[in-house]
Amino acid sequence: MLKRNISPSEYFLIAANLLPVIGVFAWNWNPHEVFIVYCAETIIVGLITLAKMGIVTVFRKEDKMQTRSGKKIPSGLFLMLFFIFHFGMFVAIQMGIFFSITGIAEKSGISFFNFFYKWPLLLHNDGLVMIGVFFFCYGLKMIVDFIFTKAYQTASLVEIMFAPYIRVIIQQFTVIFGGMFLMFGAGKVFILIFAIFKIIVELFIDYERMIKDGMKKAEN
Repeated sequence: MLKRNISPSEYFLIAANLLPVIGVFAWNWNPHEVFIVYCAETIIVGLITLAKMGIVTVFRKEDKMQTRSGKKIPSGLFLMLFFIFHFGMFVAIQMGIFFSITGIAEKSGISFFNFFYKWPLLLHNDGLVMIGVFFFCYGLKMIVDFIFTKAYQTASLVEIMFAPYIRVIIQQFTVIFGGMFLMFGAGKVFILIFAIFKIIVELFIDYERMIKDGMKKAEN
């Protein structure tokens, strides 16, 4: 499902995805660190999603979902707690796979028991700059496209909750494939290819429309 229009705020996402490419080729940024930031971007998307769900929950308190047996009203707080648990596990497994494939986990002494507090230590100044830029751009997009447009007044909590999963699944296969480039020392090539692919996917695939169509099919 392709987008017909690109919102102005999405141009900031283009810039955010091009920054690591410029950093690797022009400023000698470490491709492995850029790779970690791309993995951590999934966490940023999850936090932004949680913020959207929180705004809708505060504004509407509850959400109606049409089912075959009638209308159910799941609590916004319940959906937020479910998202934290489920998406958190999803991200942890995903990043564990990434780190294992690239050998980052073995080189850095990262294991299942120290994963959550040790992987952030791999980020240095360049990585922290990238994290900050991604946070700023995703936050700006939420403010412009979700708050200023008052989309939170009619947005479905369930649709908001499921929206990041499609994006993350696409990213998962791409990063696993790209991890092979890192293993063979072609980190710069991977960062370039991944950034271009990521821009195309994020700007031209309408995740929200895909979720809405999927919800309608499930209801029928």
